Amino acid sequence: MDAFLYQATIYLAAAVIAVPLAARLGLGSVLGYLAAGIIIGPVLGLVGAETEDLQHFAEFGVVMMLFLIGLELDPRALWAMRHKLVGLGGLQVLTSTLALMAAALMAGETWQVSLAIGLALSLSSTAIVLQTLSEKGLMQTGGGRASFSVLLTQDIAVIPILAFLPLLAVNGGLQLGENGTIERGLEGAAKSAAGHDSLSLVAGLPGWAVTLTTLGVIGAVVLAGIYLTQPVFRFIHASKLREMYTALALLIVVGISFLMTLVGLSPALGAFLAGVVLANSEFRHELESDLTPFKGLLLGLFFITVGAGINYKLFLANPGDLLGLALLVIVAKGAILYFIGRAFGLKQRNHWLFTLSLAQAGEFGFVLLAFSRQQNVIPAPLAEKLLLVIALSMLITPLLFILYDLLSHFVKDQRVEHEPDEIDEQGPVIIAGIGRFGQIVNRLVRASGFKTVLLDNDMRAVQLMRRFGFKSFLGDPTRPELLKAAGIAKAHVLVVALDDIERSVKLVSYVRRTYPDLHIIARAYDRNHVFALYQAGADDIVREMFDSSLRAGRYVLEKIGLSEYEAAQAEQTFYAHDRKSLRELASFWRADIPTSENQAYIERAREMEKDLEIALQDLAEKKDKG
Repeated sequence: MDAFLYQATIYLAAAVIAVPLAARLGLGSVLGYLAAGIIIGPVLGLVGAETEDLQHFAEFGVVMMLFLIGLELDPRALWAMRHKLVGLGGLQVLTSTLALMAAALMAGETWQVSLAIGLALSLSSTAIVLQTLSEKGLMQTGGGRASFSVLLTQDIAVIPILAFLPLLAVNGGLQLGENGTIERGLEGAAKSAAGHDSLSLVAGLPGWAVTLTTLGVIGAVVLAGIYLTQPVFRFIHASKLREMYTALALLIVVGISFLMTLVGLSPALGAFLAGVVLANSEFRHELESDLTPFKGLLLGLFFITVGAGINYKLFLANPGDLLGLALLVIVAKGAILYFIGRAFGLKQRNHWLFTLSLAQAGEFGFVLLAFSRQQNVIPAPLAEKLLLVIALSMLITPLLFILYDLLSHFVKDQRVEHEPDEIDEQGPVIIAGIGRFGQIVNRLVRASGFKTVLLDNDMRAVQLMRRFGFKSFLGDPTRPELLKAAGIAKAHVLVVALDDIERSVKLVSYVRRTYPDLHIIARAYDRNHVFALYQAGADDIVREMFDSSLRAGRYVLEKIGLSEYEAAQAEQTFYAHDRKSLRELASFWRADIPTSENQAYIERAREMEKDLEIALQDLAEKKDKG
């Protein structure tokens, strides 16, 4: 017990110190966890032989992560990804395997060993990549989705790879067993016999029976997810014990993972499948909130064990060679990913994200190398070196994301430029920008009998409006010639509904200078945008979330004791005070100073907040007296 508490204290202390420090330095949590593991392992020697056993436990964090990712994916969305899974993912695994196999052949290895090396190193790190993409908010970008497709394909590919590796064994010939299974001489027969005593549903079964059993287990998981989760959750809800939800969430993931191992499948793949099945469940958010803390801690523990498990003696004996091999793997896979990304139409930042994020080897490489060593496919000394190469490539990965961040500042996404439309209509109201905001303004004005001219440089937005019967014109609303063609000289109102802050301020500033009598109504993102638009010359400014937030606040007041009239009065008082304070605070706002450092602005904002409290208290007192 004392030893366990000591180790737990070491691991937790290392994480608590190193991870926040790495995050503050902009290096990301993954590099912090890896650095923590290196410090407590190879550097200080505070942890030792238990690291490998702990890593097997920590790998369950990857399982939970894939379950949570599955919860976010509608099955229809997964079906829509099939081309990327087969195309992007399948091509990456195949070409990377062949390229790395060729490199191993040139180094003098046999074709069996070379193929096993290529398969192990072709897989990327699901844990590091998905964790980093989520942290940086890149999961929903084109490059993030493409990377996820490849990672998912790789996780699926682990299953046939594990089935194929024993056929590459250099010791013992292949033979067909009496029950129809493939065995490797006496050693394979012995292993098969031993398999009858292990926890497995498929050990010793002929191939057709293994297939049927595997499909049966997968079918059982799908049917249970569809038909059993709802009554089970309702049963748990009746207990009114919050911790039972967490216990059930863990039971689902652990139980499905165990079922997958019984039929020789990847627990991570089974968890992902279960997540997809439950994606449309009403309990999806409950499961997500219960498992997220466990996922984060276990993933962190996994990264620490990777760092702590580095064989520093082997590394110090050949630092240049091992680091060179790790860089060679990254460069080779990166080059392949670059050309695959180009072939599938990835552009600019998305292309670089796809290339750099997947260039490392991954945690499944540890599994494949260990299995290859057990099956006498790869010699033990070579497997030790390759394990270190994989760990080094994973350590380098956060630096690749830092390189991506640097490239992002210099590389801008290219947009397909379309020729602007010839504007043949004019009207009293010009609306620049036809996203959600501009569409609502347009519907109200048009339905009230007034003509509008719609301008936007987004072809998809223009085509969408045309599909619903609203004539729109493609072109950049900030271009003076486009505004002249739209009749801005005779227009009464310009609505600036652009979602780009800089372009909206630029447009307001130009129009105010050139057409001083035109009334300008502008959409603002936040208070700083409001102040910039005021200084540029906008007449009326609408914060995109202000009115909806105000209405939500009124509903809250109605539900906690105020009448509809009293809540509406409070809403109107807040609205009037906020408009007045914004105009006054605009004189204190400075674009060259962050708001948090503008002392004059902060002091006046505090004074006006007190004024608001007094005004609302006066309303309450009048209510009590009345």
